[in-house]
This record gives sequence, structure tokens and C-alpha cells, in this order.
Amino acid sequence: MSARKSGLGKGLDALIPSIPEESALEIGDVNQVAIGSIVPNPEQPRTTFNPEELGELAASILEHGIIQPLVVTKGSQPEEYILIAGERRLQASKKAGLKKVPVIIRDANNRELLELALIENVQRADLSPLESAEAYQRLQKEYQLTQEEVAQRVGKSRVAITNTLRLLDLSAAVKQAIADRKISEGHGRAVHGLSAQAQQAILEAILREGLNVRQTEERARGYKGEKVKAKKLRPPVTPEILAIQERLREELQTEVRVSHGAKGGTITVRYYSDEELNTLIDKMIGSED
Repeated sequence: MSARKSGLGKGLDALIPSIPEESALEIGDVNQVAIGSIVPNPEQPRTTFNPEELGELAASILEHGIIQPLVVTKGSQPEEYILIAGERRLQASKKAGLKKVPVIIRDANNRELLELALIENVQRADLSPLESAEAYQRLQKEYQLTQEEVAQRVGKSRVAITNTLRLLDLSAAVKQAIADRKISEGHGRAVHGLSAQAQQAILEAILREGLNVRQTEERARGYKGEKVKAKKLRPPVTPEILAIQERLREELQTEVRVSHGAKGGTITVRYYSDEELNTLIDKMIGSED
């Protein structure tokens, strides 16, 4: 989990040496470069960024600076650098008004640009399931890698790669619901292999009734002709509970499920990274500052 603010103060300089400003970078150098000389990674798999999170990161950068340097490679033009890793830090630095940022330079070809950006995002859990799937597919198609080779490069199991790639076979409506975080990756896997009409029907049921993944799997088995244990299906969610659920989603900016019964219930809040967890904690119980 990401470290929370610890009040290191002056001790931070002892842990992170100051970075000298030089005019040229060599492989392995860490230095300050102008933000305007850094161009986006054309192979960056991540396409969406939460504006609120960028604002919070920009505020943190203004207060503490950039703790972890961005990773770049030399571009085709003099004093041009292509971003490999650190897209969020770069965008937040621009938002914060910084003119220069610390970078470390690496030698990378086009495939490595994609691999390194993908690996960083996967390790930080920054990619959505569909962004991961599209990146895995590109590694397969453009660089003729097998699923096993993709798995080795990004530190995942082959089964995990296969399951994520299957999301690309879903209907456009289901994929959009996953992208919008209205349903989870597990919901998507549950309806994989069904017709577009069946996927649409189950998607509407998920949104209307608040079905969890197991209940979605049972509903999907019904469309496949398998016997469904109806007693496990939860009764429809009332409009009042749906309204509460929607209010929580808007407030917390993430997927929320409310299960309500005669003797109480549960509220499930989903997060997709350590950073999102810290943001949720701050929203629910307040910052430690």
C-alpha cells in the first residue's frame, strides 16, 4: 500500500539525494529536464486519468516535490525525451505549474516502450481491466508474443492474461459498463461467451438488482441452459436503496454496492489501487493532517 504522509521533513533530503541540473543526459543519468522537452509515450496503454486524483497528486508535488523520477528514453530530436513511465506524475507536474521534472534515462525500442509502461501500470494497479487487455493484445499481435511470453514480461500468470484478454470479446455495452466502473471485471467474465442480447439482459439485471459476481454467474448459467438455484438469487433492490447506492457512488467516485435486509446489511466499496484506497479513507474518515 502506498505510504501515507509521515512528516519526514528535513530527513527526506538525507534519503533522496538532490538531483544536479545538467544540459545533457546519458543512459542511466538522473537529472532535471524541461517538461516541454518530454513527449508522451506513443505506446502508453493507459488512456484515462481521474481528474480529482491528478489534482491531489499535483498538490502533493507542490508540497513535497517529485519523489520518484520519471523514466524516459532519448527521442529523435536533440533535447527531446520520450516518456516511458510516469504519465500521471508528468500530468500532475504540469497542473502544478512545474517547469522541470526529475527523470532517469533508459535505452528502449518501441516494444520496450510498451512493455515498460505496461509493467509500471500493472505493478501500480493503475490500468483498468480493458486497458490491460488491449495492451496484452498489442504485445501479442504487433510483437508476435505468446500469452505465456506476455505473462512472463508483466509478471502475471498465463491464466490471468487469458482471462483479461477475454474481456475484449464482450459486447460494447458490457465493455463500456466496465470502463465506467458500473460493473467489475468479474461481472464481465461471468457473461463471456453469451450472445450480445443475453449479455445486455444480464447487464440490465446487474444494474437494476445489484447482482454480485456469483449471482451474475448463476444468471448466466440460466442463459446457457444450466440449472440455476433460484434460492440464491437476491430479491430486487428497492428504489430507495438504489438511490442511496447512487449517492454513495457519486460521493466516493467508485463502484459501491448496498445490500439491505430486514436485519441490516452491508456496503461494499471497490477500489482499484493503493492510491484510490488512501483517497477513499481520507473521504470517509478524514486526512491525518
